[in-house]
Formats: sequence, C-alpha cells, structure tokens
Amino acid sequence: MNTRPLLNRRLDGLGTTIFAEMSALATATGAINLGQGFPDTDGPESVREAAVRALRDGRGNQYPPGPGIPELRQAIADHQRRFYDLPLDPDTEILVTAGATEAIAATMLALLEPGDEVIAFEPFYDSYAACIAMAGAKRVSLTLRAPSFRPDLDELRSKITPQTRLLLLNTPHNPTGMVLTADEQSAIAALAVEHDLLVVTDEVYEHLAFDGAAHVPIATLPGMRERTVSISSAGKTFSFTGWKVGWVMADGPLVSAVRTAKQYLTYVSAGPFQYAVAEALRLPDSYFDGFRADLQRKRDLLDDGLRAAGFEVYQPQGTYFITTDITPFGEKDAYAFCRTLPERCGVVAIPNSVFYDDPDAGRSQVRFTFCKKDDVLAEATSRLRRLAS
Repeated sequence: MNTRPLLNRRLDGLGTTIFAEMSALATATGAINLGQGFPDTDGPESVREAAVRALRDGRGNQYPPGPGIPELRQAIADHQRRFYDLPLDPDTEILVTAGATEAIAATMLALLEPGDEVIAFEPFYDSYAACIAMAGAKRVSLTLRAPSFRPDLDELRSKITPQTRLLLLNTPHNPTGMVLTADEQSAIAALAVEHDLLVVTDEVYEHLAFDGAAHVPIATLPGMRERTVSISSAGKTFSFTGWKVGWVMADGPLVSAVRTAKQYLTYVSAGPFQYAVAEALRLPDSYFDGFRADLQRKRDLLDDGLRAAGFEVYQPQGTYFITTDITPFGEKDAYAFCRTLPERCGVVAIPNSVFYDDPDAGRSQVRFTFCKKDDVLAEATSRLRRLAS
C-alpha cells in the first residue's frame, strides 16, 4: 500500500482552522462566541433590500461576468477615489473575488513560485500561511511584539534577501489592531522600491481605524502604484460577512495575473450580492463615520470589562479585535486557556499563539472580538470575572 501522506506536504501542520474549532466549541457548550469575527446583527437594511431586489429582478442569479459586475467595479473605483484620491480603471484594474480570502489565495498563487520568499508580519491571519504554502513559497515572519506591536523596520530590512518576492501587509492589523503610521508606510515603501519587491496589502478593516488613526493605502505612496496589490471586501465594513464579496485592486498587468489564477478557483460568485455591495459602497459619509464610532464604543466597552476581569489588555487602534495577556491569572498557555474557557466561564476566545511562527512570541495572548451587541459584551465580561476568583 502507498504510504505517502494523503495531505499535500505543503499543507502539513495546518489542519482545521482555529476559527472552525473554537466556533464548534461555542456551539457545543452554548458559550458566548467572542472568538470568530462576525457581527451578531446584520448591516444596513437598505443594503439587504438591494440584495433582495437583485434576486427578485433576476440580476446575478446566473453567472456574473468573470471580473465582477460592471456596477460593482465602478463603485469600487469611485470608493477609492472618494476616500483616498486613488484613481482606478474599473475595467482593467479591479477584480471581484469570493471575499478577501480568495483574493489573497489567487494573488499568492498568481505571483509566487517555489523558492520565493514572502515577508509577513506575525501574528498573521491564518489563511496567509496556507496560501503561501500552496504556492510553494517560503514564509518569513517579522514578529510584532507587545505591547505596541509596531514593526521593527531595521529587522524588516535585515530579512530581505535575493529570494524575497513580496511583502504581505495587513493594516489595520488582525489580530493586534495595530495601524501602520505614515512614517512606517513610507519606510516600507522605500524598501519595496529599493529591492524591487511586490507588496500585497490586506485592507479589509480600512474603515475601522480608531482614535483619529487614519488608514492610507500604501498604493498611494510614490513608486508603489505599479507594484502593489490592494485587497479589501464588503464583509467587515457592512456587516454582511456571509456574502463573501471581496476585490483586488492593482495596475492592469497585476490584476490580469491574479485573474488568471482566480478564474480557476471560484470563477465567479455572489451575483446578486454584488449589486447590493455596489449600493453599499455609495452610502453617505455619515454611515462610515457612524459605523466606526459605534465599533470604537464597543471596543471601549469590552476593553473596560476585560480589565475589570483581570486581563492585561492591549488596546487596539483598529479592527474588530482586542488582544489580551493571561499571565495575570498565573497562566501562560493561551491555547489551553481557550480550550477550557467555555467550561469555566461560558465564553469562547481565540489563542493568538496559532497566528505565530515563533511559538513563544504569542504564547500567553488571547484575542476577543467586540463586533457584538452591547448586552452580549456585558454578559461575556460578567462571566469572565469568574476568573478573578
């Protein structure tokens, strides 16, 4: 009998995602799920009704165009010009995908070859590791360390080798909530230009930067337009994560390369929802401002509750998430802590340690999400106070 492992060796060690594992644990125990980052309320009613209209009108019920419907590609282009003064050709420089996750996968498969190196900030969204592995490339991690989680730019420079193909960035950053500053982005851009590197940037939390922090796409910086693939999606901004509508934005040759890979993944997806997202992107500024303010308020609510429960809390500058440390409880193993937390307190969280290559860097860090109703956050933090005793 053939003894070769069934799973492709490139994916060895990845297994079931931590989100699936912990969400299943929440279901099995009836615990409050503050692990996976999905809201417990739908987004704007007008956007949901736009999807209903599209379904009823027969728009998108059959295969939409491969690059995405023209209305959505135009809306994405208008959004980028409106918020960032970044001009894009909707016909050649935008590609609609099945969420940002497919956008990342298609980009890695299109742009990487075996032996290429990819520098990514750790902790990182777990699909980054899988997509780099599937492309046969090598992941090189730059560790973001508590409490500030700021990138060490000298260390970044030292990790660039002749094999380095691209830098994979995420800002606002999941799971730490770090938002790259203008100086940091300028320094990263200068390194990319100096070493002729591609840059892929995950910007799904672009409208969730708090306390006056501003998200600025690195593609707007000098020398970056022609070497940057920017990725975003509708799920986090409009609270319709199940629709899985994302997009890739880049110069025409880069988009063409990504489209070549993407067409053999899902080909197309989410037809009726594309029409709804096109309307969502044209919502007034008051929606985006109100959405950000509401999530910042929820962040503060959970932040206060976690501190009261005894956690060391690293307040995020953006995203849906708060990273904490469990050493004040005399514990050091975040994975073991999260496995027992539902039984102890009736709450599910995510161990940040699974997002690191360095096993010690995030060993005691635990991530909670605050994109939930106020009463859910209040009940969760009330339950977590049991840890103090």
